[in-house]
Amino acid sequence: MIYLGGAIAIGLLSNLHCLGMCGPIALALPLNRSNFFTRTLGVLAYNSGRILTYAALGAVLGLFGEGLHFFGLQQTFSIVLGALIILFALLPGLLQKEQIVGGGIYRWTQNLKTEFGKHFRKSSYSSLFMIGLLNGLLPCGMVYIALAGALAASSWQQGALFMALFGAGTLPVMFSLPLVVSKLTSPLRARIRKFLPIIAIGMGLLLILRGSNLGIPYLSPKSQPNAQTEAPECH
Repeated sequence: MIYLGGAIAIGLLSNLHCLGMCGPIALALPLNRSNFFTRTLGVLAYNSGRILTYAALGAVLGLFGEGLHFFGLQQTFSIVLGALIILFALLPGLLQKEQIVGGGIYRWTQNLKTEFGKHFRKSSYSSLFMIGLLNGLLPCGMVYIALAGALAASSWQQGALFMALFGAGTLPVMFSLPLVVSKLTSPLRARIRKFLPIIAIGMGLLLILRGSNLGIPYLSPKSQPNAQTEAPECH
C-alpha cells in the first residue's frame, strides 16, 4: 500500500533527524555492556517501547480519523491538514507565536525528564523499555508529521500500523547508534534540522493527494457514500 509505504519512507527520512535529536538519549542508555548480546537485548527493549508508544498514539488518532471517515469528512480533513502542514513548514514562525503552547510543551518535557531520571539510574530491561515508552512521548517534529498521517487513516488499526511502520523506519539509526561510539556536534544537528521542512512538505502533499478523491487505490481513494444513505426507503 502506497499510503503505508509513506510511513516507512518518513521513518527512513527521519534517521538523520533522530541522529541529532534523539541520538544523545540513545547513546546514554544504561545498557548492560558486559557483552554484545546483552547490549543488543537492551537496545531491542528500548526500541520496542518507543515503537509501542508510536503505535498507541497512532491508534488514538486513527480512531478519530475513523469517525471522520464515517461522517464523510475524512478527505476534506486530509486536504486541510496537508495544507496546514505545508503552511507551517514554509512559515515556522507561526508556531512560535503562542507562548502558552510553548510553556505547556516545556512543562511536559520537564515532567518527562524527571521520569527519565528514575529509569536511567537502572540498567534492567524493564527500565530500558520504559525509557523507550517515554522517548516516544517527547516533542518531535518528525513524530508530529507521522501522526498527521495516522490522523488521515480510516481506522484505529491503520493508524496504529502507520505509526508502527514509521517507528520501524527509524530503526537503522536508533538501533545501531547505542551499539557504536559516536559524537554528535552542534553544526551537524543544525544541518539535520534543515531536512525537517522538506519532509513536512512531502507529507503535506501526500495528505492533500490522499484527500483529492482521484480514484487511485490506497493513495487517493474515491470517497464511498455512507451506507446508510444508500439504503432504499421502506414503503
